[in-house]
Amino acid sequence: MPPLTTPDGRYLIVRGRLWRATNPALPDDARQHHVAALMDARRAVKHARQADDADSLAAARRDVDAAKHALGERGPVWWRDGAPDYNRHMVHNSPYADWYAALDASERDTR
Repeated sequence: MPPLTTPDGRYLIVRGRLWRATNPALPDDARQHHVAALMDARRAVKHARQADDADSLAAARRDVDAAKHALGERGPVWWRDGAPDYNRHMVHNSPYADWYAALDASERDTR
């Protein structure tokens, strides 16, 4: 089941926390490229941790950050209406609180 998305499509909600969604204006091939880079970087983080290699871990984390910036999940927001960024905020402490509270509890808790 895909994660719950805010009505405006800006955030995914995971365990009650808002996470900025990928920029929907990215061309599909660019999105696929950056997602693949993100997955490679996450695997590199895992391997660096297993090897207890601090330098490799730092480099892999930089690669994760670069991929997330390229996807629009970090850095400047991808929307242009001036709305603030609520990335990493709890949904109940955001403008989405009333919408989220009105959802069926089973829908909120299963994602």
